Amino acid sequence: MEQGNYSVGLDIGTTKIVAIIGRENEYGKIEVLGTGKSKSLGVHRGVVNNITQTISSIQQAVEQAELNAGLKIGSVVVGIAGQHIRSLQHSDYITRPNSEEVINDDDLDKLCNQVYKLVMLPGEEIIHVLPQEYKVDGQSEIKEPCGMYGGRLEANFHVVVGQVSSIKNIGRCIKSAGLDLGNITLEPLASAEAVLSQEEKEAGVALIDIGGGTTDLAIFKDGIIRHTAVIPFGGNVITEDIKEGCSIIEKQAELLKIKFGSAWPGENKDNEIVSIPGLRGREPKEITLKNLSKIIHARVVEIIEQVYVEIKNYGHDEQKKKLIAGIVLTGGGSQLKHLKQLVEYITGMDTRIGYPNEHLAGNSDDEVASPLYATAVGLLMNAVENENRTEIQEEEPVLDEILVEQESGSKTPTSTTHRERKSIFDKWSEKLKDFLDNAE
Repeated sequence: MEQGNYSVGLDIGTTKIVAIIGRENEYGKIEVLGTGKSKSLGVHRGVVNNITQTISSIQQAVEQAELNAGLKIGSVVVGIAGQHIRSLQHSDYITRPNSEEVINDDDLDKLCNQVYKLVMLPGEEIIHVLPQEYKVDGQSEIKEPCGMYGGRLEANFHVVVGQVSSIKNIGRCIKSAGLDLGNITLEPLASAEAVLSQEEKEAGVALIDIGGGTTDLAIFKDGIIRHTAVIPFGGNVITEDIKEGCSIIEKQAELLKIKFGSAWPGENKDNEIVSIPGLRGREPKEITLKNLSKIIHARVVEIIEQVYVEIKNYGHDEQKKKLIAGIVLTGGGSQLKHLKQLVEYITGMDTRIGYPNEHLAGNSDDEVASPLYATAVGLLMNAVENENRTEIQEEEPVLDEILVEQESGSKTPTSTTHRERKSIFDKWSEKLKDFLDNAE
């Protein structure tokens, strides 16, 4: 199969790195061609802290996916998370020179690009500028201003900001692993893409992605992203607590959590006991399941309460901002027994577990439809969408061409098919390419 027919999502997580190769089939669903998974060793709480180990983990996952699919991977879409991510609301406007002409994509581009020029704290960079509602000449709540007349175009934006160094480190790992960086997306946005339905986004929903090192939150209402947050702990701290509380090694703690763990201590009888082999010649340890779930419960409650604070910060208590569809849990941590009931109990909101199978073709591997892969599937969808947009653009300027042309300073023949891609591109590609080339 020739290059350009398929796309790749790469999820660099705290516990695992996943590469998924896929393409869109004729029904608009995503067909997964190959997956690769490796243990992630150089990432802590969503942030790369050991470049060499991360590179080898990425290569492992990519090689496995390539073998699986019988394809060579070129450019990838990567997710970014970590406690350095913050989001803010910002409104901006432009005055159009000619109000006799209808508003077109160029005007929206101009407005978006203006937001990219916001002055951030030193060492921070804007990752996403997501328009919420537009206003044309004071008329508010316009979702799609294209084709309207008006002199003054305003918009509210949800701006996602991250640390330059963390972003560069990810770029560095990708490049050193022999890949091209197609795009960077905020991980909660990718997971939301994969597991939420349009109806839920309209009604109002909070997506909680409980990963190994971070818990990501994305809130939608009226079909528009309203709030994003990254909370710097996830499944790892639960394992850590079990390890400390039961004085066992991490591997055993992880297995205990997966096999016997529950978020609801009342479930276990007092006489249910698990015996764990001792280390080299020591006596085995006996642990009651009740104690195990007490340890898990305490930590899970802490995570959920933190997330709930963020949901309240968004303004869920106001009638107009109420999240009718409640909460969707995804990520590896969402597979903990009785977690759904506990979340409903703490927040009082309807909850379901989100599987990324809504957009996958029917013949996909069952494994990929697990909540573990939500972020990776979302990144793959983002990559497919980028691929489609590139095809729509005149004569399909390939990614590398765009980057090369931007570096040489000549103007790229970008079309106005989609604003988000272009603005993220302009900003990013130049900086990252320059940086990585200089860093060699």
